[in-house]
Amino acid sequence: MPYQRNNHLKNQMLPVDIVLHPSWWHRHEGMTFDEDFFFHPARRVEAERKMEQVLYDRWGRFGLGEDRGEDLPQVGPVHLAAGYLTSDMHGCRIDYFADAAPRVIPADLDSPDISPDTPFASPAFKKYEQLLDALKTKYGYLKGDIGWGGVLNTALDLRGQMFFLDMIDEPAAAARFVADIAAVCERFTQYIQRATGSTSISVNRNVRHIADPVLLHSECSNVMISTDVYEEFFLPIDIEWSRKYRPFGVHHCGKDPDRFAESYAKIPHLDFLDVGSGGDVARLRKHLPNTFLNLRLSPVEIVDQSADEIRQTIRTLVGESGNPWLTGVCCINMDDQVTDEQVSAIFEEVESLRQEYATVDR
Repeated sequence: MPYQRNNHLKNQMLPVDIVLHPSWWHRHEGMTFDEDFFFHPARRVEAERKMEQVLYDRWGRFGLGEDRGEDLPQVGPVHLAAGYLTSDMHGCRIDYFADAAPRVIPADLDSPDISPDTPFASPAFKKYEQLLDALKTKYGYLKGDIGWGGVLNTALDLRGQMFFLDMIDEPAAAARFVADIAAVCERFTQYIQRATGSTSISVNRNVRHIADPVLLHSECSNVMISTDVYEEFFLPIDIEWSRKYRPFGVHHCGKDPDRFAESYAKIPHLDFLDVGSGGDVARLRKHLPNTFLNLRLSPVEIVDQSADEIRQTIRTLVGESGNPWLTGVCCINMDDQVTDEQVSAIFEEVESLRQEYATVDR
């Protein structure tokens, strides 16, 4: 009997992808991740072309590096996991490093209060507009997207730990703050969507294998809150976005996505869920039978695993998900210690599973 599919995704069976940490690129390929890497038009194109070629040279047999040899006007680092620009637009300081992603320094605002329009008049946004204008002028079109901070992530960047007290002591003010941040995120992602046709490849690269662009809301910081707090302050946003923008997804990179299984099941159209390593996949599938579960391998653990251990981990997780058409595999931010063989094991096992599932999906 054929497996159920999600018509809003139109994905292949078991899509798989990887992202290498900047330390890998710096050590093995001599790349540096200063401010120009992100904002200089010629450097943007040159860097993405080099990354595509490197991926092809090492893992081209698995389909990586398909855009090698092309100068593509990528508006953001689609080969990195780096969410910083929206916080920069809100006035946070951003530190850049040769071998790491940009680091956001919390703004520590005096109160939970922002203007939703101010970020779009900021020097950071103007600088980004200049990048897009330069690329569009030279190439005639734009591609890709840039990592955007989710609502809670951004609230913490702006208020720091005080935001946890805001939600208790000033819930009405905290709710307005959250709504204003959500308005900025929505306006920014739709700006990128109109320019390039996508919003979230830079949130998780595996969404590039889905035909229609996924709006993937980064909720990395959900590990720091209770499900009650999520449902009071953030679930309403996910519900609204799931109705307005499909396919819609939640990026939960923490180790406890299953803790939110019942809460995420309240989202009307949760097409895609990024499942942090360590999560109970079977429990998530029980509550989310129609959701694509994107299974994240641990980039920390993988460097100490043999190829066989990596393959067994993938096989176990995919089995727990229970549907190869509603399952993907990825490993994000593998550092400079990971070997080519360990990366290859990911793709090899996924291909083996595709062949096995194909024999029963008839």
